[in-house]
Amino acid sequence: MMPMMGMQPQIILLKEGTDTSQGTPQLVSNINACMALADTVRTTLGPRGMDKLIHDDKGRVTISNDGATIMKLLDVVHPAAKTLVDVSLSQDAEVGDGTTTVVILSGEFLREAKPFVEEGVHPRSIIKSYRAACALAVETVKALSVSLEGKGDDEKRELLIKCAATSLNSKLVSGERDFFAAMVVDAVRCLDPSTLEVRMVGIKKVIGGGLRDSFMVDGVAFKKTFSYAGFEQQPKAFDNPKILLLNIELELKSEKENAEIRLDDPAAYQSIVDAEWNIIYDKLAKCVASGASIVLSRLAIGDLGTQYFADRGVFCAGRVQEDDLQRVAKATGARMQTTVNNLDTAVLGTCARFEERQVGGERYNLFTGCPQARTSTIVLRGGSEQFIDEAERSLHDAIMIVRRALKHAHVLFINAYAKALEAIPRQLCDNAGFDATDVLNKLRQKHALADGSGKYFGVDVNSGGVVNTFDAYVWEPALVKLNAIQSATEAACLILSVDETVRNPRSEAPDASPMGGGRGMGRGGMRGRGRGMMRR
Repeated sequence: MMPMMGMQPQIILLKEGTDTSQGTPQLVSNINACMALADTVRTTLGPRGMDKLIHDDKGRVTISNDGATIMKLLDVVHPAAKTLVDVSLSQDAEVGDGTTTVVILSGEFLREAKPFVEEGVHPRSIIKSYRAACALAVETVKALSVSLEGKGDDEKRELLIKCAATSLNSKLVSGERDFFAAMVVDAVRCLDPSTLEVRMVGIKKVIGGGLRDSFMVDGVAFKKTFSYAGFEQQPKAFDNPKILLLNIELELKSEKENAEIRLDDPAAYQSIVDAEWNIIYDKLAKCVASGASIVLSRLAIGDLGTQYFADRGVFCAGRVQEDDLQRVAKATGARMQTTVNNLDTAVLGTCARFEERQVGGERYNLFTGCPQARTSTIVLRGGSEQFIDEAERSLHDAIMIVRRALKHAHVLFINAYAKALEAIPRQLCDNAGFDATDVLNKLRQKHALADGSGKYFGVDVNSGGVVNTFDAYVWEPALVKLNAIQSATEAACLILSVDETVRNPRSEAPDASPMGGGRGMGRGGMRGRGRGMMRR
């Protein structure tokens, strides 16, 4: 009997039906997917960029030219293209602006690398050169940056306003960029300089009126909460009030569980009812005795409490949102209380002025002149909900830019990398309707001057030529460009390093069993163990 020579057992590693694609064709396919996604947001870049209208499956309509917003709303299914979505959201979270730039740069880096990949160049060689080029670009940006250190307070404020105006220049509210830029800078400068916590800047939206009707509150403003009848009898304005913040309910509540009380004497029933009322009255009396003129609670204040406070000249509001309460605490120095026992003046906050003001069709509670103000509120006005939503996204980007400016006061394949960087000025020209070739030639001539006098020149989207962007106050934090270049380079290198994609479509099916049952798992699993046997 001859031994079985040359026969190898079949080894199955993946489920039957698993799709595997590898090699250069798969890499080129990934590059094409990323380029297609970058082309989707390409036309939104710059002051003359267009907006995108996105209609989702729930019927919600969003109009925006913000790269991160568009990427978040797009239902991207390609696994490689999702990398660009992630890098855009990362840029938005880290810096706040430059989200479209980082997607376009990633797409251009891959576009320039594609011919080399198709010609058989190893992706690792391209990745090594791209990372070297990224280091050169980062050093150049740092060399061109101008530090805010040592500037006077007024001069620093003007610089920050220019940075905010540059961010708003490409937004839907660009027509009022000077108005909002000053508002954003003042709002951010109200924050604690050691943390510059963005969530301490509240943005409230009120439909109606025009953009110029928007205003900033150097303190806290929030919409009037649900109230009972006695609310209208309460005073609506105070000077130097004491403010009490609570996290308890001030209303009569039924038992949460089925409670049963057995009485031998029917007359004792009244004493039980009186005890419930005495408990709530005792809480209300302690609030008034603390000397507070304003009582705010995260939980409900019922009709009894509302009328009780109204009779004693105290303003109250229940069901206040937690972030609004936190900002009130930051601004007034009040401390949140979970009990009304042993209240003293140390836990009460204060402000120079409290008033309830009518804003459009809504009523707002305003706390101004706060001695410990580390928060601010911007009340946005506009004609439609979609317009105000886009204005809010625009202001968020500007707030992040100003915050970053305060915190960060300051070639081979490389030729392909440099060529990809030209996609930004080229796309700015295309979106503005100018001749990109002519403008880029002028830019190259300025940048090539031996004395370095042309280093600040960029595209002038108003005249179709070039302009000294430093003198034209087109400023933004260097961190925006640094993060965009580094993130785009890493995203491109990540895509280039992938040479195989493994996908199991059966596990992605909506009706797929979590245990992997069905024909694919059954046959694939039995092959891995040997010959399959029917089980009863």
